Amino acid sequence: MPPGSPSLDDFILMKVIGKGSYGKVMLVRHKAEGEDHVYAMKMLRKENVIKRNQVEHTKTERNVLEAVSHPFIVTLYYAFQTPKKLYFVLEYCPGGELFFHLSRAGRFSEGRCRFYTSEIMLAIEYLHRLNIIYRDLKPENILLDAEGHVKLTDFGLSKEGIEDNFSAKSMCGTPEYLAPEILDKRGHGKAVDWYSLGALMYEMLTGLPPFYTRDRDKLFERIRRGDLTYPSYITSIAKNLLQQLLMGDPTKRLGGGPKDGEEVKLHPFFSGLEWNAIQQRRVTPPFKPNIAEGGDVKYFDKEFVDLPVVNSEVADGAHLRDVNHFEGFTYQANDLEERPVAGR
Repeated sequence: MPPGSPSLDDFILMKVIGKGSYGKVMLVRHKAEGEDHVYAMKMLRKENVIKRNQVEHTKTERNVLEAVSHPFIVTLYYAFQTPKKLYFVLEYCPGGELFFHLSRAGRFSEGRCRFYTSEIMLAIEYLHRLNIIYRDLKPENILLDAEGHVKLTDFGLSKEGIEDNFSAKSMCGTPEYLAPEILDKRGHGKAVDWYSLGALMYEMLTGLPPFYTRDRDKLFERIRRGDLTYPSYITSIAKNLLQQLLMGDPTKRLGGGPKDGEEVKLHPFFSGLEWNAIQQRRVTPPFKPNIAEGGDVKYFDKEFVDLPVVNSEVADGAHLRDVNHFEGFTYQANDLEERPVAGR
């Protein structure tokens, strides 16, 4: 590894802010960059990645994060590895997950739903222009930055090189948000992201994903059938958009045609929106996180934040830099000077 490339020794581990089957996400500070530069560090155990057949997904996530640069997608600043783990050092979004806010609120107003949806749409459209499908749109993967704008995160299920609606074959994603063509393994592509956007909007407006049930077989059967009930408080214009996004046939789905997101933007639900102003983050978010300082963790689940900050590797001789399990994983962003300071 070249001198000066990032390593675990460069960071102070501050708090646990997330934990899953894959590993942990921690709030960290870079030792050389001063108090204000905090990051989210995602740590993956190599043995878990290999055991769960996630090697390709992990490499894709790393490649996608390096390839993208968008106001509504998290920025990757560093990536490195130690003998036992892989590390992604990402922009820290102190507003926490959209899931956290939706759980607290029960459901969002149509205006708040429209705001988040419009920013997410621009991120998805951008990925599609790069022939990347996202495939994992859900409230847990949408973060809010210090201003309250959306940031898409977690590209482990993304797929590169998809130009159509049928080239991708693998069955993956979170059950509640899966498009029927993924369930039926009949090949899928960009249109799955518009379906998931419909599922996400339905959840923002009602508090539960469409077709929700804890019984997975029943859930899949409902998704395939596509009979969905809409609460009476959903306006007819929102209902029409949801019906078009949740269309079972990807060729008839809104956004499923060659115009992709342009088609979705033209729906009357979005009339009056200035897409350029949204892209430039000039539209004021409906909710601004109340953050004391850069390292504030009040919008993260207490069950994580209260966990002890330990990294088994610090003791395991992390300085032994055996880095060749994942060739080409190490990364350092060029424009580190231009980084936003959290909480400002």
